[in-house]
Amino acid sequence: MFTMQIQNACLNFADRKILSDVSFTIDQKTRAALAGANGCGKSTLLKVITGILPADDIKISKTKGITVSYLPQSDIVLPEKSVYEVAEEGYDRFKSLVDEYEEIGKSLENITQKDKYSHLLSRMNEISELLDDVGYYHRKSRIEQILQGLGFKMSDMTSPSSTFSGGWQMRIALARILIENPDILLLDEPTNYLDIEAMVWLKNYLKSFDGGVILVSHDQGFLDDTVNTVYELFKGKLTKYSGNYTSYLKQREEEIAQLEKAYEMQQAEIEKTEEFIERFRYKATKAKQVQSRIKSLEKTELIEIPDHLKKLSFSFPQAPHSGNDVLVVENLHKAYGDNVIFDDFSFVVRKKERLAITGRNGEGKSTLLRILASVDPAFTGVVRDGSGVKKGYFAQDNEKTLTDSNTVLEEVESIADTKDIPRLRSLLGAFLFNGDDVFKKVGVLSGGEKSRLSLLKILLHPCNLLLLDEPTNHLDINAKEMLLEAIKAYDGTVIFVSHDTHFIKNLATKILYLSDDKPEFFEGDYDYFAYKLEEKEAKFLNSDKKAPSQEAIVENKVLSHQEMKAKRNMLQKKEKECDELLSSCDKLRAEIAVLDEKMADPTIYSNPDKITKIVKEKEEKEALLNQKEEMWFMLSEEVESLKENL
Repeated sequence: MFTMQIQNACLNFADRKILSDVSFTIDQKTRAALAGANGCGKSTLLKVITGILPADDIKISKTKGITVSYLPQSDIVLPEKSVYEVAEEGYDRFKSLVDEYEEIGKSLENITQKDKYSHLLSRMNEISELLDDVGYYHRKSRIEQILQGLGFKMSDMTSPSSTFSGGWQMRIALARILIENPDILLLDEPTNYLDIEAMVWLKNYLKSFDGGVILVSHDQGFLDDTVNTVYELFKGKLTKYSGNYTSYLKQREEEIAQLEKAYEMQQAEIEKTEEFIERFRYKATKAKQVQSRIKSLEKTELIEIPDHLKKLSFSFPQAPHSGNDVLVVENLHKAYGDNVIFDDFSFVVRKKERLAITGRNGEGKSTLLRILASVDPAFTGVVRDGSGVKKGYFAQDNEKTLTDSNTVLEEVESIADTKDIPRLRSLLGAFLFNGDDVFKKVGVLSGGEKSRLSLLKILLHPCNLLLLDEPTNHLDINAKEMLLEAIKAYDGTVIFVSHDTHFIKNLATKILYLSDDKPEFFEGDYDYFAYKLEEKEAKFLNSDKKAPSQEAIVENKVLSHQEMKAKRNMLQKKEKECDELLSSCDKLRAEIAVLDEKMADPTIYSNPDKITKIVKEKEEKEALLNQKEEMWFMLSEEVESLKENL
């Protein structure tokens, strides 16, 4: 068991304390999330741990030979190499051993006396075993497996890394970090650029990873599935909470309730003290008491509620009335040259549905949303709006619709209803525009800030069909929760593209999954969708010191609560269908028996018209019985298979 102890880490920027006596331990069993408000210093702490950023004071004690790898959330610069070559750099730390092995081999060519080369042979054997243990000689298959797990195709392996977008370059960097196979992984927002399939793969990889993991992420579902501890960074202090992220939120909710009571009591006491000071400030007989209270007030440490845990609220404008069929898509065909995105694709979106569109990047999610929003007319087929439908469309590049010369506040005031004006400041705060941020010019905002501002503008606009492309990007977990609750209460229809598992699970009434195969709809239950995705996409590394073999994982994998629940739900559903089919078969047999009796009746079989009609009806029912019996047989096999896997 290895350990890495961080003790008394301190760091100040000007008069602001970023880290104040931060201490904690990382070991082989660590699976921890680092939580806190945007800008509180989470990324800074990771950089301090790795030595990228010098601390004012810190002591780090660690087991000899321990390796630590860090993935920053941005500013990745890749070398001018192919995707495979960059990923292969994860094995660079073993190059010195390879070089030593080759040097020994060369020197042996010139040595003839046994007593002079026996120790060299021993060293060569030692190096060979070390390289074998880390899978160096089988690195090609492992590198390809990790790259494929993160969404790369075999045809991408030889492509220059510079030809990929920023998001895909982050995936290459993540692959290189995983291939390094360190003792400790420090990952800063690793899911930001992953689609849902790559996230499932990464989640499974981290479950099987035999080392310590510290994660920063805004995806609550991903954190719930991967961590058992949460460290909260607030005002430079680090506090530990046991359990996953949802457990942490529940614990903090109880603490916040107590904190709010203490805050109210403190504010009441401060008000009394200030009133006393003001009343007796100029009375000489009370000067001593006044000064005492002034000093006491100055020393009072004000109670604060962490920004990332403040309850935020937002509500949509009333949705105008629409018909029951909000969108009808018939025989949709969309292609870019020879690349066919959709072919003969038809579906209907009903009123008040929450349709989540998810799947691999590049499979047409944003394209479909643009078509539904009437932004992209280059398709064949029919896309028809229902009666009275008014759309609100948020695209990932929606910031282009903003006016650079406006302030943030002016930008939202330009489209807000009169009744919303008084609460615009609080709404902007919910979207992370606090204090003087609202007076910034739009032109100086970052890409993420512009995206958040565009989203708020869309949400303030009265409509009955919301089309949202990755609406949770650039929002922290608290702001996502606010948006989630607002959409739940919204009385219109929502179609949204997302890879955020927590958001999809708690909002979607139907899921459209886009992959290399034909589009597939999943009704309601996210657990079943996740189970099918796990079944299809989960991939694990071959045997090495940090990850068990494929066979071992299959044999030893312990199903998570969600997976087990999904399997049980599926089993119950299949058993119910089996029972219904058997009941239907029994009913058909009874009906066929009645027809046999009728055919034996002389008054009927002597009548050609009647007997012909009954014979035909019997043949139809027998054919239907055969069909249902075959369906029951296939379904019963599925039931048995599910039972065996529970």
